Amino acid sequence: MINSKVFFLGLKSLKGTRSPAIPLAACFIALGALLKDAGFNIQQSAASSFFTYALPGQLVMAESLLVGASILNIFIAVWLVNFRLYPLTVSLFPLLEHKSQPKWKYYLSCHFLAVSSWLIAKDTYKKIDKKHRIDFWIGIGTGTWFTAVLMTAIGYLSADLLNKDMLIGLAIVNPVYFFCMMIGAMKNMSVALSVILGTVLGPTIYLISAEWSLLFAGLIAGTVAFLIGEKNDK
Repeated sequence: MINSKVFFLGLKSLKGTRSPAIPLAACFIALGALLKDAGFNIQQSAASSFFTYALPGQLVMAESLLVGASILNIFIAVWLVNFRLYPLTVSLFPLLEHKSQPKWKYYLSCHFLAVSSWLIAKDTYKKIDKKHRIDFWIGIGTGTWFTAVLMTAIGYLSADLLNKDMLIGLAIVNPVYFFCMMIGAMKNMSVALSVILGTVLGPTIYLISAEWSLLFAGLIAGTVAFLIGEKNDK
């Protein structure tokens, strides 16, 4: 069973100035409005966040459907976009693992993985007894996931009240939050280098190739930061 005390402790971590709930809500309001514009009904829009819970993947799905892509192509495109969550999984779940906890908790809670919930978990997991860290993570994930589903529906219902500029503003709140959180996490050389190099390389590579700038900036910055960080630690 899930330890309710630790679960609600995870849920309460969404409160405060470092909470991802507000920027997450802003982005999913924009997503709900976009899905309505793309021709989805409210049930389909809410189900998209309920079952997928990955905003970039949901955007790819909506855009692919609009251009008439096949189901197979949509599946591959969404899978590739959401592959970014794999490194987060590899870095987080070993920290939550405990032999006394049943495997179903880990399988279930994989669905809650997102950059927002990952940042909170990585920042606070040491404060939680290792035996109950998975329950803490489920609390965090449930809160962020529920926020996403609810705000998608609200965004859908309020779509007529939002103009294009407002939607763009709402959509970039979450990336700005991630960037600020990463700056706050610059406590070692690897993280600091990845943030600084990514900030510099992103706009620079964009001038050469707008389509590939994000991928190459992240790949180069992350690789350099990892190699230098590993060498420095040794």
